[in-house]
Order: sequence, then structure tokens, then C-alpha cells
Amino acid sequence: LFRSVEAFGRADSIVAQIDQEIRAQQASALVRKTPSPLNPANWTLAMTEAASVVKNIVTEVRDNWTKNGGMSGLTEALPLIVGLLAVALFLLTRGRRWIGSLPSRLSARASDRVRAALVFGVSLGQILIPFVGMLLLVAALYATGLFGDWSEPLLLAIPAGAMAYISGIWLCWQLFPEPGSGVTPALPLSDRQRAQARFRAEVVAFCLAVHLVFGRTVLPLAGFNSDVDKDIGGIPQRLSDAAAGVWYFPLMLIACFYLFNLGNILRRMRASDMGGAPQYRITVAAIMGSLVRVVALVVPILAALGYVTAANALLWSTVLTLGLAGLLIVLQDFIADLYGLAVGGDGSARESLIPGLIGFALVLVSLPFFALIWGSRTSDLGEAWNRIQEGVTLGGITLSPMGIIGFLLVFGVGYMLTRFVQGAFRSSILPKTSMDPGGQSAVISIIGYIGIGLAAMLAISASGINLTSLAVVAGALSVGIGFGLQQIVSNFVSGIILLIERPVAVGDWIEVGGKQGIVKKMAVRSTQIQTFDRTEVIVPNSDLITQQVTNWTRGNQTGRIIVKVGVAYGSDTRKVERILREIAEDQPTILIDPPPAVLLVNFGADSLDFEIRAVLSDINGGVGVGSEIRHQIAERFAAEGIEIRS
Repeated sequence: LFRSVEAFGRADSIVAQIDQEIRAQQASALVRKTPSPLNPANWTLAMTEAASVVKNIVTEVRDNWTKNGGMSGLTEALPLIVGLLAVALFLLTRGRRWIGSLPSRLSARASDRVRAALVFGVSLGQILIPFVGMLLLVAALYATGLFGDWSEPLLLAIPAGAMAYISGIWLCWQLFPEPGSGVTPALPLSDRQRAQARFRAEVVAFCLAVHLVFGRTVLPLAGFNSDVDKDIGGIPQRLSDAAAGVWYFPLMLIACFYLFNLGNILRRMRASDMGGAPQYRITVAAIMGSLVRVVALVVPILAALGYVTAANALLWSTVLTLGLAGLLIVLQDFIADLYGLAVGGDGSARESLIPGLIGFALVLVSLPFFALIWGSRTSDLGEAWNRIQEGVTLGGITLSPMGIIGFLLVFGVGYMLTRFVQGAFRSSILPKTSMDPGGQSAVISIIGYIGIGLAAMLAISASGINLTSLAVVAGALSVGIGFGLQQIVSNFVSGIILLIERPVAVGDWIEVGGKQGIVKKMAVRSTQIQTFDRTEVIVPNSDLITQQVTNWTRGNQTGRIIVKVGVAYGSDTRKVERILREIAEDQPTILIDPPPAVLLVNFGADSLDFEIRAVLSDINGGVGVGSEIRHQIAERFAAEGIEIRS
């Protein structure tokens, strides 16, 4: 075991030294200064070397043509070549136009729910069809046998450049769509601004494609040494650094010019412009617009000073970063559209929580790709991932990415199952019982608390967290938490007691702390009461346990009302009693068992005081019944000539 540990340490040290040497070589290549492309003496050299390359390619193709016997040598492969060329030309012309117009035609026929997702799925054919056509074209040319060491690297590099250009065009049309194309704009730009941004981005994509084709074959590849160049595959003799700088410089100038203008458009976006893009997206796009403007100004200066490798690395890394950010925006919108299609929602599904979380996960997944764009190696990413997997230890608890993912998955499944069981009890089981609505609400709440608690415990176990260690930490913090959260704990315990004993239920008319109203919702911490003037009162559950609570409707809805009235001295008290009894007995909600009582309760200073005491079948309508009784008293006493006194 000791020897194994020692050998591992030595190997790890050697690998670290190799990585350090590779990084030093990359840094040296990046800051290496070459002859300035602005020096006129290098222009002639660039023309001479480029002419030599073209001459070698032409000579090679002509020699192979002669060696293979000219046209007669192509007889055997001619059907294959013609077939590949025919299919390639069809895909690059008619097929490309057809697939390009298909999204707009489908958009006009599809419903609102499926339009966005369908258009995006079909638009992927705008990448596949032209790329397959380009591959077939390259295959047809390769089948001629005319290409050798000088021309074959250029031919085989074309698919990579074509893929970059075709993908760039597709991304431009997704981010900055034409009106009527069926694509929902991802950024808040006007039609004119989108057209300008689309053209500028397409030019930048074309420059990137040219860089990929010639930078991997003819020109020295920026950021790589000669050994890596041989592995990539290029012509037998690449251009010198001085000549390469001359040819790189105009390509970088064109890309920087249009990149600067694209940055201007992105930088000026505002949330009040056309479109409904999220604010964070607008902010990120505006920041990136400002950054690319700076890059577009710095790159030509670096190239002019002779730092062509650094200028290339900075420019094309920025372009790829901008493209990857645009791809993330497009994928986020596509996922939101798929979510809206799945749940049957409308365009507002893009603002839902689930698509937002998935979009955030996409950003996290894309971080390694951003790192690769800016010079990280796959071995660096693998080493970083291994360190992340080891996790972080805090107080005896180890947190790792897989553990966190396991926690979220288990808790998410448990949460959804709990909601499913609650929904089944709410809609199918409890309505078939004799339990009142308040009891049903209590049962559903208890199921929710138990389910979420079990889900949390299972999720903690699945994440690899030792519950014993967690208990130790909880015990150490319990004293301080107990003092700080004692009121919350008191309300929580009171809420559990209320749900079990049920002295108060949803729908009851209660009075507590001088407030009266109908119980609308009972939670584990507080109870929501709606007063009769339609205001919402939040009552801590501990108040319902420790204070005096009057429940007017608990057990049944019956209740007694008292209506007082005074008459002038000299009135016939028996007649007043008879009239009041008739009025009370005429009310449909007043019970006849026990019958309403009319009492002469007092001899006031200026009046004889009577009371109607009656029991209602539904006390919730007591205020209305009392008002109706008073209206009828006023009408009957006026007709009988009885004077009302207070």
C-alpha cells in the first residue's frame, strides 16, 4: 500500500510538471510577436507564398489528372461522382430553399400551442440539409482522385468551415428572425434592428468559417505549436508568420468591423423595446454587446503590433462565446415552448418556474464549453470535475454535486407524490365521506406535512449525508435556534393541535382578539380570517390556543339573534308584543322550535323597551334577518300609530 501511494504521488507530480510545461508553451505561443502585417515589405512575401501554394495545388491536380488517364480514368467512378454531385446540388439549391420556407408555411397552419416548438424542430433541417449536401459535394470531389498532399487538406477542411457557417446562419435566423417566419423573437429588437443584426452576424460567421478552413491548412493555426499542427493536418509547407499575418489581418478587420456594429445593436437594447424578453437576458446581451465592442477595437491593434496569435485567439474566442450564448437563449426558449406544449399553456409558459430552472441547468452545463473556448484543455476539466466530485466537508457533512443532485431528485419525486396523494384525497376519497369541509382540509394538510417531511428525510439519506452528523449539528444549534424561533415553534405546535382537535375549521364564524370573521385558510403557522368588511386578518395559531375564541357556527349553523326596540309610554304593550311576534314568526329562517320570544325588558327613561329573541337555522344570515325585522317593525308601527322611542 505504501509503494502504491508513493508511485501515485510520483506520477501525479510528473503529470503536474507536464501540464505546467504545456501551459507555459501555450502562453509563450500566445504572446509570441511576429512581423507586423502593416509592413509593406511583408505584402510581397505574402503574395509570393500564396501564389506558390496555389501553383502547387494546381500542379498537383493537373499531375493527378494526367496520371489517372484523364477523362478515361474517371469512367469507372463517373456514375458515383455524377450521382453524388446531383444529390449535393439538389440539397444545396432546391432542398435548402424548401427547408428554409417550411417553418413559415407550418407556422401559418399550426395552432398557437405547437407553433413555436414545431417551427424550431423543423428549422434544424436548415443545418442538416445543407451540411449533408456539402459532405456529398466533398465526397464527389474526393472520389475523382485528383487531390493529394497539397489539395486534400483544403478539401477535407471544407466540411468544418461549412458546418460553422451553416450553424451560424441558422443561429442568426433564430435570434434575429424575419417577420412572418414563425419564429418568436428572442431579443427585444425592432424589425429593422433584427435585419441589421442578422446581416452583421452572418458576415462574422462567414469570417469564422474562412478562418477554420485556411487556419487549419494553409495559415499557421493560432495558439498551436507545430507538433499539434501536424496532428491536425495541413499542406506540406504552410505560409510563414510574416505572410500569414498579412492574410489574417484583413479577415480580422472585416470580422471586427461587423462585430463592433453588432455590439452596438445589442448594447442599445432596452426592456421597453419590442418583445417580451426577460430582463436578465436583456442585461446579459447588453453587457456582451459592450464587451465585443472593446474586443473589436483591441484585436486590430494587437494584430498591427505583430501579436497576430493573441489577436486571433481573442477574436475567435469572443465570436464562439457570443455564438454559444445565443445558442443558450434559443434552447431556453425551445424548452419553454416544449413545456407550454406539455402542460397545455399559452405563451406565458416561458415565464414559468420549471423552464427557468431547466434554463439555469443549461447554463451550468455550458460552463465547460465556455472554458474550452477560452483555452482550457479536456484534462483540466477532468481534473476539476474529479475535485468537485470529492465534495466539500462542512462540520462532518460532505456535500458533492452528485449528492446534491440525488437530494433534489428524491425530494422532487417525494414532493410530487405528496401532491398527487393530496389531490386524490381532495377530489376522490374525502368527498365520499361524511367529513365536513373543514375536516377534509385538515386531513389534506396533515398528509402534506407528513409527505414533505418523509421526502426531506429520504432525500437527505439519498444524498449521502449522515443523519447522525446532522443530529449533532442540530443539537449544537438547538439552544440558539430555540430562543430565536420559539414563537414560530409555538405557532407550529399550535397549528398541529388545531388540525388534530379541530376546535376551529375552515368556514367557521369565529371571534378572537376583538376580530370577527370567516375562517378561510388554516396553515401550520397561522390562520387566515376574512372579516365581514372583506379585509384579511392573519391570526397566529398560538392565539387560537391561548386566547378566548368564540365560535359561532361550530357543530351547527344555528344561532340566536336579539332585536331591540323602544316605544312611547302609553302604547298598548300587548298589541306591541303581538305585532313583534307576528313579524318574527314571518321570517323563513327563524325556527319555530324553540319559538321566538318577545319580552318587555325594561322601563326606560323615555321608552318601553322590548326585545325579540329568536333562533335562526343559519346564523350566518343573522345580520340580514335583523335588518329585515327592523324594516317591518317600522312599517307596522307606522300603520298602527305606535311611536318608536329610543
